[in-house]
This record gives sequence, structure tokens and C-alpha cells, in this order.
Amino acid sequence: MAKVCQYSGKRPQVGKKIVRRGKAKREGGIGQNVTGISKRRWKPNLQKIRVVDENGTVRRIRVCARYIKAGKFTKATRIRKYDRAAAEAATK
Repeated sequence: MAKVCQYSGKRPQVGKKIVRRGKAKREGGIGQNVTGISKRRWKPNLQKIRVVDENGTVRRIRVCARYIKAGKFTKATRIRKYDRAAAEAATK
């Protein structure tokens, strides 16, 4: 399964980690020297949540935490087995 938010399209980003040695010139040194460059990835903070659709169906989706915090979804409520009879009685 891909690490992609199903709503915002947020996906892992690629960059480089640069390792430097020495003291910067502005701090009184003779300058910094690059000793290593390695690739790295920043992954989105994806969570699996149960959501109610426009049709009223419940489905499980992968969404980034920013969208969950913003309240862009209506989460599906969980009906436990021992509460089912009480929930049915409340809807009637």
C-alpha cells in the first residue's frame, strides 16, 4: 500500500542530508567543509481511520494527520455488541 494521503495527495518527499565540518567564517573560523551528502525521505503522518461517506457507507481510509485535525471528516461511530440492542431501541 502506497504512503499517500487519499484526500490531500500528500506523499513522501526526497531530499539530502548534508554533513559539514569546521567552524563558519561568520563565527570566526576558516569556513565549513562538506564531508558527506546522503539521500533521505520525509514521510507523511498517515493514519487509518473509519469514515462515513456521502452515501452513508463506512469505509477505512488513510489520511494525513493535518486533515484529521482540521475536522474534514465525520468519523464512524463504533457500535459494540452489548450496545447494539440499546442503539436499535434508541433509533426506533
